[in-house]
Amino acid sequence: MPLSSTDIEAIVTGRHGDPFSVLGAHREDGRWTIRAFLPDARRVVAVSATDNRELGELERIHPAGFYAGPIPNREDRPRYRLKASDATATWKFFDPYAFAPVLGPLDDWFFAQGAHHRLYDRLGAHPMEHEGVPGTHFAVWAPNASRVSVVGDFNNWDGRRHPMRKRVDTGVWEIFLPRIGEGTLYKYEILSRDGTLLPLKSDPVGFAGELRPATASRVIRTDRFEWTDDDWMAARAGRDPRRSPMAIYEVHLGSWQRGPDGRYLTYDEIADALVPYVSALGFSHVEFLPVTEHPLDASWGYQPIGLYAPTVRHGDPAGFARLVDRLHGAGIGVLLDWVPAHFPSDEHGLAFFDGGPLYEDADPLRGRHPQWGTAVYDFGRVEVANFLIGSALYWLERFHVDGLRVDAVASMLYLDYGREGGEWRPNAHGGNENLEAVAFLRRLNEIVYETVPGAVVIAEESTAWPGVSQPTYSGGLGFGFKWNMGWMHDTLAYFRRETAHRRHHHNEITFGLLYAFSENFVLPISHDEVVHGKGTLYTRMAGDDWQKRANVRAFLAAQWAYPGKKLLFMGQEFAQVREWAFDRALDWHLLDDPRHAGIRDLVADLNRLYADVPALHVRDNEAEGFGWAIVDDADRSIFAWLRFGAPDDAPVLVVANLTETPHSDVAVPVPRAGRWREVLNTDAEHYGGSGWGNMGGVTTRNDSDGRPVAWVTCPPLATVWLAWEEA
Repeated sequence: MPLSSTDIEAIVTGRHGDPFSVLGAHREDGRWTIRAFLPDARRVVAVSATDNRELGELERIHPAGFYAGPIPNREDRPRYRLKASDATATWKFFDPYAFAPVLGPLDDWFFAQGAHHRLYDRLGAHPMEHEGVPGTHFAVWAPNASRVSVVGDFNNWDGRRHPMRKRVDTGVWEIFLPRIGEGTLYKYEILSRDGTLLPLKSDPVGFAGELRPATASRVIRTDRFEWTDDDWMAARAGRDPRRSPMAIYEVHLGSWQRGPDGRYLTYDEIADALVPYVSALGFSHVEFLPVTEHPLDASWGYQPIGLYAPTVRHGDPAGFARLVDRLHGAGIGVLLDWVPAHFPSDEHGLAFFDGGPLYEDADPLRGRHPQWGTAVYDFGRVEVANFLIGSALYWLERFHVDGLRVDAVASMLYLDYGREGGEWRPNAHGGNENLEAVAFLRRLNEIVYETVPGAVVIAEESTAWPGVSQPTYSGGLGFGFKWNMGWMHDTLAYFRRETAHRRHHHNEITFGLLYAFSENFVLPISHDEVVHGKGTLYTRMAGDDWQKRANVRAFLAAQWAYPGKKLLFMGQEFAQVREWAFDRALDWHLLDDPRHAGIRDLVADLNRLYADVPALHVRDNEAEGFGWAIVDDADRSIFAWLRFGAPDDAPVLVVANLTETPHSDVAVPVPRAGRWREVLNTDAEHYGGSGWGNMGGVTTRNDSDGRPVAWVTCPPLATVWLAWEEA
């Protein structure tokens, strides 16, 4: 089609929605004409890309810098470069508008179907060679935009310079920019449907970003890391997480440790300290609070904007990969907190990305969290669900992460979560369930468990929603595990009570066993329990200093022997006294005090025994793995239970005396006669206790009915474990 003055004006003002129809090489009046918009140039010449011959000078036909000119007759599309000059310099470059698309019809089909699960292979910024020329391919979804441009230092952040090609079937915009390589900072400049110029946007599928408060995305490759964890990955693929020990150390990377000057540690510095520490303590996994890029330190990562970018606070993506690789080398799994429930409204992020609701639900009664001031994803939109599933797979596949803990699942499941009357609208059936979110979570779990061998997905779900960790084919949500928030609240409430009052609240310990096997539970003492004025595990315990420490020891040993996988937030393993703060390191000097070091040593022994003794972990999520021995001794606040593994595994007896009064010869019925060896006693002197115990173990005596009974000494405020030994 002939070039019109309207087209030229739209190009030079940055208003043209189809720049590839104007710029580049086009057949005009039976010959090839090259057109370019170069506002900085004073002279432009087309040069052959094969032999550097000048093909012809382009005429400046608009004072803003629009050039056009014919080249010698030829039938095929010309391969050319442009040579531009101003008053002081001359430069040659490949014209981005001379290149064919990188994306194709299959990409369009999979994206439109919401089935392009490895979205990170196609969207975002990808250094590559295209048609024999090195550069970077950019692609972004913005279906309602009238124009999208890539901007950066390479074009003076001028959105008129590199407007992109729109793939009309999907609303994805793309462009290949020659000679743009790794390290380049960029954003997207978007013109909305009504012509409004929006604030510059970071790349939703950007793989790295700038350190806040700067917000640009950075071109980087994340597919070339040389992993050394083949043995770990092979073993993980064949492991049943439900029947394997899982003791999780929850870590906020920004405050676990810091540099001498208070700076953030790099991923490599964290690995140098964290890997040996966690290994010595015997935790099977670490769980990182969100490492996805986020603008506000005080959000702890729970208001992310870059769901595909490890935060630059600690280094580049390769540094994060090295941290994971080194943990795997030490036999430690890696879990990530992952946040698909909501996102912040920062103008450079996903909010109103192309001028209106896109990633967020367009219904204001569904698209906002009133409590948090954040936006809610439109889970029913296939492209949004695809974006989120792609993020999950990106961390699991590209960074070898072993599992995701999905944050705030309850806020996704309920339309009235955190809302008052009039602030929500029932679903099509009149209920408060978010049906689209339910479908999304089921699909997420199906895809992860189908495609990533050995990975786990854990729900932080705080309600009684049925079947959270049950298979989707039986009506469940399909998670592998669920946090047991009820156990956490009841147990902490009990231990906060003065010992004289505990006899009246015996059920706070026993009640959890009524539902302990309704889900595959993780028992969490998480970051949420040591912040916002709640204190720490130590300060939440009743009594004086000695009693607090004894309570902590008894609590931890009871937790590790209770059915379910274990999670402990950093610092609680040595009885941190000050409440956690995101902007300072833990109080590591406390370990100079043997009373605190003793609690750390106890945690190491708990982890060792939990992993070594099958009865303590192989039936963590099965009713057959648990049995009460003493359930009703409220007057003395004594509890006793048994843990069982496979038929040939020795059972373990757990006895907890949760007052400061010691008891000798407490009669505990047991299933097997013989010797029960004391394998752990939280009152041992090397843990900081008083030294009461069972002299290495007890031997059963029969009661009047001929049943074996273990006569156990119960130390004050202590939990003891005894493992059966054959005679």
